[in-house]
Amino acid sequence: MQQIAQQADPVFLLTIAGLAVLSLLILIIKFKVHAFISLTLVSLGTAIATGVSSSQVVPTMMSGFGGTLASVALLVGLGSMIGKILEVTGGAKVLADTLIGRFGEKKAPLALGVASLLFGFPIFFDAGLIVMMPIIFSVAKRFGGSVLKYALPSAGAFAVMHAFVPPHPGPVAAADLLGANIGLLLFVGMLVAIPAWYFGAYLFGLYAGKKFDIPLSEAFFGEAEIINEKNLPKFSTVLAILVLPIVLISLDTGLNTLAVSGVIDGGSPIVDFLRMLGKTPVALLITLLVCLAIFAKDYGMSKLESLCTQSLAPICAVILVTGAGGMFGGVLRASGIGEALSGALSDTGMPLILAAFLISTCLRVAQGSATVALTTTAALIAPMVASTVGLSELDLCFIVIAIASGATVLSHFNDSGFWLVSRLLDMDEKTTLKTWTVMETLLGGIAFIIVAVLSYLI
Repeated sequence: MQQIAQQADPVFLLTIAGLAVLSLLILIIKFKVHAFISLTLVSLGTAIATGVSSSQVVPTMMSGFGGTLASVALLVGLGSMIGKILEVTGGAKVLADTLIGRFGEKKAPLALGVASLLFGFPIFFDAGLIVMMPIIFSVAKRFGGSVLKYALPSAGAFAVMHAFVPPHPGPVAAADLLGANIGLLLFVGMLVAIPAWYFGAYLFGLYAGKKFDIPLSEAFFGEAEIINEKNLPKFSTVLAILVLPIVLISLDTGLNTLAVSGVIDGGSPIVDFLRMLGKTPVALLITLLVCLAIFAKDYGMSKLESLCTQSLAPICAVILVTGAGGMFGGVLRASGIGEALSGALSDTGMPLILAAFLISTCLRVAQGSATVALTTTAALIAPMVASTVGLSELDLCFIVIAIASGATVLSHFNDSGFWLVSRLLDMDEKTTLKTWTVMETLLGGIAFIIVAVLSYLI
């Protein structure tokens, strides 16, 4: 979204942003006003206070809300249907039992995290988390305890892969803007993502699971019983259903990387068609159709249609609150808060890798979207990178990861991912800040420390 607010002093804009977040904390946590209402009210007030013209206030709010809903509603809706079918047919139980049989109960969070790291290579954060939710809840239901113990290692895995590793759009776009080598960035991204995940998501997830007792969410895993315990699907069938969207999404992310690298013609009709099949909503739709075809023989389309309908009812709050989070982020983007802060930081003369991290952090905190923070920061510092003599291919990769690290930290109310995790796990906002926000900050902070040290040593 382009900046449409009047130019204002960066200190004034920062003050408005701080007051907006403080207002949300007070409304939601102290006065218990519903998050959807609070986000809408504060978005309206922020737009007015930052100088968005009266004629553009509502369009700005609606644009942020609608843009987020356009992707989230489709993903959550299709994902909930797939999850419900796998739940009541016993598919989630089969996969969970197989997973635990091979790794053991004590290593269940590790197994879920490693599986998510593998799934997260081609699949985006939100889609990956939604596909994994039935498995996470099945494991949590079997062994009991807080669902955070199982959910955070998995969510953290998708988060680090999405932020640091090609072929995801953020690092690919940043690499293209800065002239970094995609192949080398893939290696460096994996080198950074794995330890960042282990310490920031896996170990923290185990700690958070002991500290916060979060019961199973009913949004994706209710109290429905398996229809027929004697007719459970095969492990290979369930695995194929879960792998299918990953394979399809790989078409989009993989072909995009090849096009950016100049290996293939990105404008080819065949490439465009294959990439369309790999767009996340289309990939999940195809997966749902395959899922219906597989289970229709045993359960009938009438029963499956009923399950799909049942799956949609509990997720209304997930979709609306996530959309409202996107609305708040959209208003902050239109206000110019992030650009004002990053512009001030770029003139301080600090080391390039540190400036990249801090500018990206400011953009992330100011407007919420990790991908926007990543790509915008890369564009802002590209002239600084170009004018700096002696930067190696590794240095460029370290700068890209530093930007991605800043774009990961401090997820809060203006990040639609914050609300997606909060509502899927049935966590209140205060607990989400203490768990999800802390985990994201650990992931970004650890990743930056790794590349900063490497940049100094190499």
